[in-house]
Amino acid sequence: MGIKQKEENTNGGLHNTLAAGTTVKGNIITETDFRLDGKVEGDINCSGKIVIGPKGSVTGNIVSANAEILGEVDGSVHVSAKLVLKATAVIKGDIFTQTLEIEPNARFNGVCKMSGEGTTKEAAKLKQ
Repeated sequence: MGIKQKEENTNGGLHNTLAAGTTVKGNIITETDFRLDGKVEGDINCSGKIVIGPKGSVTGNIVSANAEILGEVDGSVHVSAKLVLKATAVIKGDIFTQTLEIEPNARFNGVCKMSGEGTTKEAAKLKQ
């Protein structure tokens, strides 16, 4: 059991941050947690948790294990575990997740598909 915990913590709590006022044009692939307060024009593939801050925006698709969205996403969101849409979230695209939590005033326009197994398979297809 100790070995498993050690493997899970190999990233040492590291995470990436993209600050407000920063724009990235291109795809982002990360194995650690990622906080986005800037703008990304491209797809994001995150093995951990992605947090899109209130000023953050993504024009592209997101694939991650967990996600918390406070900003804007124009594209599909594939989350294998839990997706949280905070009150300031604006999603224009389809959502694929296992667990969904939506705060009042969050805006979402698209199709939502919730399942355990299928979500992971579809996310895996996107990664290829």
